[in-house]
Amino acid sequence: MTVESPPEPILPPPRRPWGVLVLVAIVLVVVGYLAFSSIGSALVYYLTPSELLARGDAGIGQTVRLGGQVKSGSISVDSGDLTFVLTDGDAEILVFASASMPTRSFREGTGAVVEGRLDDHGETFEATQVIVKHDENYEAPEPGAQPSDRVFDPGEDAP
Repeated sequence: MTVESPPEPILPPPRRPWGVLVLVAIVLVVVGYLAFSSIGSALVYYLTPSELLARGDAGIGQTVRLGGQVKSGSISVDSGDLTFVLTDGDAEILVFASASMPTRSFREGTGAVVEGRLDDHGETFEATQVIVKHDENYEAPEPGAQPSDRVFDPGEDAP
């Protein structure tokens, strides 16, 4: 009796997962593109008073966002018009806003970002929107009142 070794099984050639790897790479590229493109549109950029004034005549009339600290003693309210000085520690710009302030977070020494343009003389920033940095303490409005019903009073103490 002769014993022969069993025939070696015929194996298919090794499969290379190139198709799967290409598919995974395409999915990662698409997800990365969507994530980074939406982050760019969500960022809020602003100039400091020094940066805006450094632009000179090129900064006049352009709609920009300007950010800095509200200078102490600079807030003035006259017939619903608000004026204050925004500073970055090096330069100061007088800001004029014709809308009443619907928040009590707006006070001297706090951070603020204003959107608008520098007037034709390059001296006053005419704000169309004022965004104020606030603390994390939320106070719900009184029943029946809207959060925007509260009007800014410059003589009021902050909580």
